Amino acid sequence: MYFLLLYDYVEDMAAKRAPVRALHLEHANAYYERGVLRMAGAFADSIDGAVLVFRADSAAEVEEFARNDPYVLNGLVTNWRVRPWTVVIGGEGQV
Repeated sequence: MYFLLLYDYVEDMAAKRAPVRALHLEHANAYYERGVLRMAGAFADSIDGAVLVFRADSAAEVEEFARNDPYVLNGLVTNWRVRPWTVVIGGEGQV
């Protein structure tokens, strides 16, 4: 099953993320290498949030990622939410 993890960031995220960005990327890459995190990135126009796409058995694994993400732990994410996502075109879920 696919899930979206949606992040809302603090203002001036580009500057504030620098001290923990390497830790965040290390955390994300561990999930990517396991095949759970499929793609991720921040919004381009204004770095005020991000979307991370997961393929996992349950939302609990995605929630665990978020709770342990250095961005969340260091207060750079003001809000996060996990949404189940029905893939219609692309991925392994095409119908």
